[in-house]
Amino acid sequence: MDLNADMGEGFGSWSMGDDSALLDVVTSANVACGFHAGDPSIMRRVTAEAVERGVAIGAHVGYADKAGFGRRFVDIEPAALRDEVVYQIGALDAFARIAGDRVRYVKPHGALYNTIGHHTEQAAAVVAAVAEYDKTLPVLGLPGSEWLRLAAEAGLTAVHEAFADRAYTSAGTLVSRRSAGAVLHDADEIALRCTAMATGQPIRDIEGGSLVVDAASICVHGDTPGAVEIARRVRGAVEGAGVTLRPFTG
Repeated sequence: MDLNADMGEGFGSWSMGDDSALLDVVTSANVACGFHAGDPSIMRRVTAEAVERGVAIGAHVGYADKAGFGRRFVDIEPAALRDEVVYQIGALDAFARIAGDRVRYVKPHGALYNTIGHHTEQAAAVVAAVAEYDKTLPVLGLPGSEWLRLAAEAGLTAVHEAFADRAYTSAGTLVSRRSAGAVLHDADEIALRCTAMATGQPIRDIEGGSLVVDAASICVHGDTPGAVEIARRVRGAVEGAGVTLRPFTG
């Protein structure tokens, strides 16, 4: 099982999350590429620290929307979206290579992640960007999403992920952040849930039903209060259950 987190989401003098502490816990780092957050100096610092710790570097691509932190839908032409995603992967890959590694996978952020779960044209644009840049790059997403379906059809390696602190519907999709109970905050509850997901056991969906989540990676959010402590609890609980944590990229 892999443990991933979003990182490098500050900008200039503004910081977000404790990237250095999280890099001691997770096995994969989704690094912002300067569109929804991040800047060149942050990308350099986070990729260097990731390489030092043996953490896999992923391109966390998003809409060009810093003011909205990439959480607002952007009605962009598919060809322009494709080019913006290529641009972001390439920018992060430059810093990853300076640090002595390379971008190992791609995971979209926020509204782009949610949109390409069902929006075929934009999903195809992101798939095209990854395939044109490097067809060996795995892509990370929600099981059953349009994005992963098209990625698999294009010959990319589609990897399922689960979310440590997000509520699920009975259909296995994420409950909207605008709904009550969408985000879990209790570290013990989150750790127990992640242990269940990592060992193939069911979790409770938002309606109280039983749901088995098929995933090779679990995302712990880096921008929530107590994120580092939650991630440490998750890691300890999952490893305590006998599960080995390592990057899904090998």
